[in-house]
Amino acid sequence: MQCQICKKNEATIHLTEISDGQRSEMHLCEACAAEQGIAVKTNVPLNDLLSSLLESQPSDEQLYGASERKIKCPNCGMTLKQYRKDSLLGCPYDYVVFEKQLLPLIKMAHNGKTVHCGKIPAKAPQDIKNQVEIFRLQRELNQAVKAEDYERAAKLRDTINQQSKK
Repeated sequence: MQCQICKKNEATIHLTEISDGQRSEMHLCEACAAEQGIAVKTNVPLNDLLSSLLESQPSDEQLYGASERKIKCPNCGMTLKQYRKDSLLGCPYDYVVFEKQLLPLIKMAHNGKTVHCGKIPAKAPQDIKNQVEIFRLQRELNQAVKAEDYERAAKLRDTINQQSKK
């Protein structure tokens, strides 16, 4: 992949920014990244990277009140402290018990989405794939109308009409 600025060198730095649920990517060579003031540190040891990520996470005391730290799953006995330590839940019921504490983490991990939308099997019939695409476009259309982006909404409406005729 070529650098998006100079369009000559190979892009070795890939930046991803998520702002207001919108994802944007930038691919740069090291020279252009340096010109943009982006610090490039190569060969960061994995241990240093992991420890810096763990240090930046807030403690249980900062995240949860005293009463929340004492919550325990009646099914498996899992606590928030155990979850923080192992990053694994004990049973499916933990999602219900710790919903308030887990929801922000789930939102962050899935770009703000908290509902599983699934995938379409590759061998699914084309009409099913078209139907799913129409549903996706309709959701985008509703978002565009809410945001009062009527030009985008009109394009989406036209695309939906074309898809419906297939």
